[in-house]
Parts: sequence; C-alpha cells; structure tokens
Amino acid sequence: MNKENGQKNRVITAGRECAYLALFVALLLAAQLVFAAIPGVELVTALFVAFSFSFGIRRGVLAATVFSLLRQLVFGFFPNVLILYLLYYNLLALLFGFLGGKVQKPVKALWWLTLLACFCSVCFSLFDNIITPLWYAYTKEVAKAYFFASLSVLLPQVICTAVTVGVFFLPLQRAFTFVKR
Repeated sequence: MNKENGQKNRVITAGRECAYLALFVALLLAAQLVFAAIPGVELVTALFVAFSFSFGIRRGVLAATVFSLLRQLVFGFFPNVLILYLLYYNLLALLFGFLGGKVQKPVKALWWLTLLACFCSVCFSLFDNIITPLWYAYTKEVAKAYFFASLSVLLPQVICTAVTVGVFFLPLQRAFTFVKR
C-alpha cells in the first residue's frame, strides 16, 4: 500500500510539474505573440526573470528550452533564432534561478535585479549581432549595418525591460512563489 501511495504521489508531482511548465510556456508564447508587432516591447524577460527566480534553475532552464523550441512553431523556424533563444533564455534562467536561491529580500534587491535584467537584454541583442551574421555569413560591412540597425530596437527593449521588471517582478515573483507552494 505504501509503495502504491509513493507512485501516486510521483505521478501527481510529475503532472503538477508538467502543468506549471505548460501554463508558463503558453503564457510566454501568448505574451510574445500579442506584442510581436511592436518593436522593442516585450514581457518575456520580466516573466522569465520572475519565474526562474521563484521556481529555480532546473524549472527555469526547462521552461527556456521548451519555449525556445515551441516558439519556432508559432513564428516559423529560423535556426539562428533558435540558437539565440536557446542560448539567451537558458542563461537568463540559470542566472535568475541561481539568484532566487541566494536573494533573501527581493524588495530590497529589486533595483539591482532590474539593472541586471536590463544588462541581460543588451546581451540578447549582442548575441543576436554575433549569431545572425555568423549563421548567414554576412560580410563585415553587412554585419556592421546589422549591428547599427539593431540599436533602434535595443534602446526601447531595454527601457521596456526596466519598466516591466521594475513594475511586475515583485507581483509575479509572489504569485509564482504562491503557486509553487
């Protein structure tokens, strides 16, 4: 009987984990789809930062990988974008998942967590400025033009990250922590 209860508990726990992951990835895809037409506006970073901070590295990385793969179905398959998303969102999940285990008072840390998220947004653009020219074998001149063109999206994206993380991080972190319990 005890062995049976243990198996049922594992099934329930696995089901709960799948439900958390499915709901979160669906939320990410919906948020990205809704704001896809507006350059530089995105909520995915704020959602990922809060989720990884609350749920930890393992769940954050799993969500990042699933999101990166499923996103290709919604927006079309582009190998350079897949590489970019797998690299960036997994690193973001690692970083904020690690910090979630270390930061005891997120309210006091909000200012530097927001700055760190903004820095990560800059890294997203920089990764893209490396991966895309390499993938498509851009000439030096085209890669340079691609870099300068990305700056017009970078600034609004960093501002959006500052606002969304600054405003939504604490409520999202509390909601995710509540759901986790």
